[in-house]
Amino acid sequence: MIQRGGEVVIRMLENVQQRTIEPLIKATIALGTMVYTDEYAIYNPLPDWGYGHKTVCHGAGECARDEDGDGFCEVHVNTMEGF
Repeated sequence: MIQRGGEVVIRMLENVQQRTIEPLIKATIALGTMVYTDEYAIYNPLPDWGYGHKTVCHGAGECARDEDGDGFCEVHVNTMEGF
């Protein structure tokens, strides 16, 4: 996890399951925060856990998306992928 312009939190997990990532997300990310991910289904419950959630669909060739037409791609995961 990385806050744009902020710190990185990285952990080795025993497995990649919703029950494994939920406590880490809740301990690291403030409720109400908008979280950007790829389309991996493990992140689907983020809104139920109290977070905003937007995705990019790498499977469809999408790397980033400009949602408001200002020329700046607000929705992307490039910061973490670059890390």
